[in-house]
Amino acid sequence: MRVVVTGATGYLGGRLCAALAGAGHAVRAFVRRTSDASGLPPATELAYGDVADAESLAAAFDGCDAVFHAAASVEPWLPDPSVFTAVNVRGLENVLKAAKRTPTVKKIVYTSSFFALGPTDGHVADETQMHQGKTFCTEYEKSKVLADKIALQAAEEGVPITIVYPGVIYGPGKLTTGNLVSRILIERFNGRLPGYIGDGYDRESFCHVDDVVSGHIAAMEKGGVGERYLLTGENLSFVQIFNMAANITNTKTPSFHVPLWVINIYGWISVFISRITGKLPLISYPTVRVLRHQWAYSCDKAKRELGYSPRNLTEGLAEMLLWLKNDKLIKF
Repeated sequence: MRVVVTGATGYLGGRLCAALAGAGHAVRAFVRRTSDASGLPPATELAYGDVADAESLAAAFDGCDAVFHAAASVEPWLPDPSVFTAVNVRGLENVLKAAKRTPTVKKIVYTSSFFALGPTDGHVADETQMHQGKTFCTEYEKSKVLADKIALQAAEEGVPITIVYPGVIYGPGKLTTGNLVSRILIERFNGRLPGYIGDGYDRESFCHVDDVVSGHIAAMEKGGVGERYLLTGENLSFVQIFNMAANITNTKTPSFHVPLWVINIYGWISVFISRITGKLPLISYPTVRVLRHQWAYSCDKAKRELGYSPRNLTEGLAEMLLWLKNDKLIKF
């Protein structure tokens, strides 16, 4: 098939392009002219544009059978919060407009997020959960909830769209905001994060980037129109992640917990410094709001209908930690 991928130079999008090319598909990467496309497979065709520009999307979609819409602004905090609406909400609207104008497009796979389903405090949720839409930890979460409604409405109107909801993605690859687990473990192993994050109440659903990529391709091949699929994994806290990382590397576990109120102060200071330097913070105060909740999900539907098969977290973390060590980003 001829497929087009938005967000192709991102952490997930880049590995999706490589997997699609490896499976024999003709891949067209939709990228901004300012993006570094050097990591894409050699045979990848580049189409330049921006999700804010519907005309450039329509030109990129021309002649394609399927669209993977993975482009998103995923930061927990930005100095200009309107970016989240422009990219994540209006961007999806433009993708849908362009796809409707392109008769060859038979399938759209839209990359949403577990945030679109909302927190799960005290239980494990599946695809039937709908976000209550009253409070949001981050502007990113709010934008993905709004986009989710647009995607579901488009499906009701007959647009051939399938929606996938990755959990917290980890694994080797670009150290972008989307690769948060790698970035946090780099801080941990370099002594800049000496304690546990919080008291261990938080729960996140951790999924390996290559498993999420496989889930996307399976959604293109088998996913039903208007269906939602959680591409998640084991539900653990960051305290448990730190313990697993210490066990895998035969290093010491942290000896104390850093309370979330302390991390919250650090987050506010980081945001203040970011406004001066222009460099986005690793941890901001909206991140702490996320850590005060649980985000635990079941991927049974994706396993059953798509053949989704997330790897064991110990296996996946071991691979990622070795990659970080080989790239001289951590020592153990």
